[in-house]
Amino acid sequence: MDKKQFVNNVLDGKKSLVVSVSDQIFDFAEIGFHEFKTATLYEKVLKEEGFEVEMGIDGMPTAFKASYGSGKPVVGFLAEYDALPELSQKGGCANRVPTEDPNPDGHGCGHNLLGAGTFAAALAVKAYLEEHPGKGTVVLFGCPSEEKGNSKTFMARDGVFDCLDVAYTWHPGAQNAVAAYSSLANVSVFFRFKGVTAHAAAAPEVGRSALDAAELMSVGVNYLREHIISDARVHYAYRDVGGIAPNVVQGHSCVHYFIRAPKAWQVQEIYKRVVDVAEGAAKMTGTEMTYELYAGLSDYVPNHVLSEVLHEAMEEVGAPAFDENDFELARHFFYDSASEAELEAKKAAVKKQYGAEKAELLLDKPLDQWIAPLVWKGEVLPGSTDVGDASYVVPTAQLSTATATVGTAGHTWQMTAHGNTEIAHKAMLNAAAAMAIAGIRMFEEPELVDKARAEWKEEVDSYQCPIPKEVGPRLED
Repeated sequence: MDKKQFVNNVLDGKKSLVVSVSDQIFDFAEIGFHEFKTATLYEKVLKEEGFEVEMGIDGMPTAFKASYGSGKPVVGFLAEYDALPELSQKGGCANRVPTEDPNPDGHGCGHNLLGAGTFAAALAVKAYLEEHPGKGTVVLFGCPSEEKGNSKTFMARDGVFDCLDVAYTWHPGAQNAVAAYSSLANVSVFFRFKGVTAHAAAAPEVGRSALDAAELMSVGVNYLREHIISDARVHYAYRDVGGIAPNVVQGHSCVHYFIRAPKAWQVQEIYKRVVDVAEGAAKMTGTEMTYELYAGLSDYVPNHVLSEVLHEAMEEVGAPAFDENDFELARHFFYDSASEAELEAKKAAVKKQYGAEKAELLLDKPLDQWIAPLVWKGEVLPGSTDVGDASYVVPTAQLSTATATVGTAGHTWQMTAHGNTEIAHKAMLNAAAAMAIAGIRMFEEPELVDKARAEWKEEVDSYQCPIPKEVGPRLED
């Protein structure tokens, strides 16, 4: 029996379990570091499936490590399962209808599927190792709070992934493709200013405005934008404006900055310059400034060897087998969930991405039905993921499958609405099959592991974690 048939047989037998896990987590919709019901569910099903499970790893109660097998190579799968705030949405509904559950949060990035899909891949690889004892080890890592807490950054920093020889993961989306791109590194920083309150009319000379300092910092950073690389992104939000009384000189303020760039070292350079701007703003206003690194993550370094193996597995498995019911639901999502202007923009984007011939088909059946070619263009995804930190400490590859209608953006109620549909279930199991086949090849062709690690060692000079050792996960936020 070939690998594809073997994996498909395993996944067919586990389909109801995997879909149930995904849909339960869809309903839990727990935000980062608060995925307690989700973690309990994973502990239960993993133990029932014969994995050795360690919960609460690296000081994070909802993180886990589930292992099966012995010896090398050690193949890892990276699971995520956190939801996003304020994105509650009834599944399968193309209109904005939050669920009746009082929980306002929802899986607007499909992480219920992401976690269950990697779980399914680990199940299939475990089944292979049961028939080939001593061939190696499979490990499923549960990585909480990707959206805000960057658990993989802490896990990479603290050596949690050092047991792995290679790692695979995936992400729900609107396309079937291996990730042949990098992502933006970033840091998340709070800048706080402390001033002196005073009556703004009667004694303004006594006051030292912390709000003025924050505003001057923003002006300074806006001037700085002209003198940093064009691919960098610096954005901010006021977290504290010092009160609501205009006749009181504000004695405190806080502004939250994100600093992003294609490489981690570029972020660190820009970060230092932003700190200089904040110090200048404090001096100009006679206030005191402190800053706190809240979180950070590194750029994703795709491993070419593993990515090519994963792409071959995707082509072997094929695109998800959608049927007319799926296409009908997709048409509702594509045409009914957008304004007229948004719809025209989506149509234009589809034509640009797929070309006129495929676009004509997609406008009638708006689900991606192809495997995108693997082309290395050196592109940088305009977003960030803590998978980047994993890729700095272990060779890593990832894919996406079409769990949603073409044109569906992440972090939206529309993405949430796809999360427990047949469209999503089929694409999730499709991703699991490709990852499992790629994982099994590591055991059958260990020279691929050697090649992947040789490339990784050449590509990644060293790993400098963006989060200092003394900073721990923000478990209570």
